[in-house]
Amino acid sequence: MFEFPPLSSIYVSAPGDSCCNPLSMGSIKKMVEGEISGIYVLSLMIGKSVIQDTENGFFMDVNEQVSMVCTQLAQDPKLKGGYNAMGFSQGGQFLRAVAQRCPSPPMKNLISIGGQHQGVYGLPRCPGESSHICDMIRKALNSGAYTDLVQKHLVQAQYWHDPLNDDLYKKHSLFLADINQERAVNETYKKNLQLLEKFVMVKFLQDTVVDPVDTEWFGFLKTGQAKETETLQESVLYKEDRLGLAAMEKAGKLVFLSTEGDHLQFTREWFTAHLLPFLH
Repeated sequence: MFEFPPLSSIYVSAPGDSCCNPLSMGSIKKMVEGEISGIYVLSLMIGKSVIQDTENGFFMDVNEQVSMVCTQLAQDPKLKGGYNAMGFSQGGQFLRAVAQRCPSPPMKNLISIGGQHQGVYGLPRCPGESSHICDMIRKALNSGAYTDLVQKHLVQAQYWHDPLNDDLYKKHSLFLADINQERAVNETYKKNLQLLEKFVMVKFLQDTVVDPVDTEWFGFLKTGQAKETETLQESVLYKEDRLGLAAMEKAGKLVFLSTEGDHLQFTREWFTAHLLPFLH
């Protein structure tokens, strides 16, 4: 996230990654610091160590993670004037929850890189280095994504969106159904999200990790089947403007970007040209 002044930024990583991996989040932090003089970059750690941070990306209650982040931000004096936020993969929807629930310090721009804002209905190629963890997640989701045990202890279940069991999803989803106003309209969420100056969503055109890929632009599968998709603009969420996204688009606050490549695969040149302008 970025503060004005000085500039500052906060990043949240993808599952299987960590805040400080020198080959991923660490390199992004270093690149941004090299491109924007004097910027303050904070890569959020969820837990007390890199190992905990990685594990929590799979197993920690998302609502607790969001609360932890809100506390970290509120206690950082360098962010009191505001910041820009950049979330990678599931970090995109987690930081959106921060924007909706914790307006102080103020988030200026939210950049979601491959985020799953309408959730996922599939885990075709689980990221990360631990294949046994991915196999365990698949089994848990297939056996009962909306059971209390799975919802509370498996991060990916908390944004699992089953279009064939819409009532179950709306009733039992602990995280996604809440931040997407599925059960009721929380006017505070709606008001806070509209405080953003820009909400940037990046979609990867050859994504083999996120299913359906439309979720990266807030689209999803049509309810009641699992083949046809609909755009954000075709959804009930948008038509009833339950989250303020229609008003945001009318005000020019929504930015839809796409890039060739698989999940989170982009060049430094593309990042610099398309995303750095939102961090100044």
